[in-house]
Amino acid sequence: MIRFEDVSVTYDGAAEPAVQGVDFEVPEGELVLLVGPSGVGKSTVLGAVSGLVPHFTGGTLRGRVTVDGRDTRTHKPRELADVVGTVGQDPLAHFVTDTVEDELAYGMESLGLPPEVMRRRVEETLDLLGLAGLRDRPIATLSGGQRQRVAIGSVLTPHPRVLVLDEPTSALDPAAAEEVLAVLQRLVHDLGTTILMAEHRLERVIHYADRMVLLPGPAALPVVGTPPEVMAVSPVHPPVVALGRLAGWSPLPLTVRDARRTAGDLRERLAAAAAGSRATGAARADAAAPGRRRQAARPPADTGTGRRLRFRRRSSATHHTQAPQPHIAEVHSLSVRRDRVTALRHMDLTVTPGETIALMGRNGAGKSTLLGSLVGLVTPTTGTVTVGGVEPHRTAPPGLVRRVGLVPQEPRDLLYADTVADECAAADRDAGAEPGTCRALVSELLPGITDDTHPRDLSEGQCLALALAVVLTARPPLLLLDEPTRGLDYAAKARLVTVLRGLAAEGHAIVLATHDVELAAEIAHRVVLLAEGEVIADGPTAHVVVSSPSFAPQVTKILAPQQWLTVAQVREALA
Repeated sequence: MIRFEDVSVTYDGAAEPAVQGVDFEVPEGELVLLVGPSGVGKSTVLGAVSGLVPHFTGGTLRGRVTVDGRDTRTHKPRELADVVGTVGQDPLAHFVTDTVEDELAYGMESLGLPPEVMRRRVEETLDLLGLAGLRDRPIATLSGGQRQRVAIGSVLTPHPRVLVLDEPTSALDPAAAEEVLAVLQRLVHDLGTTILMAEHRLERVIHYADRMVLLPGPAALPVVGTPPEVMAVSPVHPPVVALGRLAGWSPLPLTVRDARRTAGDLRERLAAAAAGSRATGAARADAAAPGRRRQAARPPADTGTGRRLRFRRRSSATHHTQAPQPHIAEVHSLSVRRDRVTALRHMDLTVTPGETIALMGRNGAGKSTLLGSLVGLVTPTTGTVTVGGVEPHRTAPPGLVRRVGLVPQEPRDLLYADTVADECAAADRDAGAEPGTCRALVSELLPGITDDTHPRDLSEGQCLALALAVVLTARPPLLLLDEPTRGLDYAAKARLVTVLRGLAAEGHAIVLATHDVELAAEIAHRVVLLAEGEVIADGPTAHVVVSSPSFAPQVTKILAPQQWLTVAQVREALA
């Protein structure tokens, strides 16, 4: 159905091809997963299927790409629209109408389908993607994840034979991602739809793939094979594969279920290691304070009722001995109503220096609205928000930039210059920082990017890293990030984690809204779980995510009932 024959793409003005030597075939009715580090050309490969590359992007395509027998060099995107449906990384760039229902119908109108067919398919898609409750909503009022589902739905309604998806679950909460992937699987299995998909969150999608295509980098040829074959050599892999490599499992498991069946010996080793560690610690404590009775740690107390469930961060036996810490930010009884929708209800939150908080919850739960309130983009309907002693929505940007910084879901909103060098120079001026401050951060987060690179030529993950560097240039005490790992591969995510840990160690407070449960497990001291604009859980990461089927990381699911969160923790325990 899709065939690449020794394809290379070189964009205008580029010294090297964006991709080269791409040669593989996607048979009809298969789901093929395209993987590789950020910036290796995955979006370019996807764009070549729909004809956007090179007809829209410009540049030179050598070799041959055919879709259902049509050569994309001689067929423009509109001449492929009846067979190929495409969803890019940025859903906002995809929309042409104002409401959800109109957007779902637009593609069919363009193809001239009868009204009765359009009506039936709109209803089917609303049900498939859980969008029925949003039918009449303006797209501008939707959360990022809701927009992602609408974008996917709009290309499903014309019933294309080929779907091309670029990071389709990146903005979705775990439950919504599972729903979308289940729909895609049904399209493949029941209707014979052919799907080529790029995704960095492999833990979500790898078990749905029939085959994988790995793009290792500009100098290496693609690797094509089954998921187990590719994962055995891939530099990017999900935690379940990383755990399997650490434990020496063969064959490598690709799902939590397969890993649990293999993990009995590893659980025993970890239990023995933990017991030995406790015994060593107890012996040291006895030697230091003979006669002192060791007390078992109490479980966290449930101090709330109904939907406003709270967890204490310390046991009552020690809480009174801790001096109260100053708060960088305070939210008291905050409610926000926008376009007849109540986004936040009586929200209370405090943020202390050096603390990393993960805001989690379903799409539309209020995470982005809360971040917007903290940075002054959203005005409270009732209640108060203070950051660094000021009310953000009443403070001019020059006075706010050194108190709080936000990296939004769409990082390109922060980028307006023609080159990376110009962006960095502007960031240094705006922050009153020493020249070169921003560029040094870019080099740390985004190795190999040259000064003359235009921001529009960067991948989504690279744009996010540049936007983060711009915001960090002012060294704000409070850093806010909205879906910061969207578009990042595992290596780029690890670099981000290192930077954020360093900032937290220096006393910066970090609040990030994320659906990435692996990121929360890796970096968050505390998780605040939201539902319908309210806090339903607030406590240490392990206490909140371990008990949640939706928000538990892969390592936790594999090694339960033991409470391990990350591969790094397991590695340290075994060492």
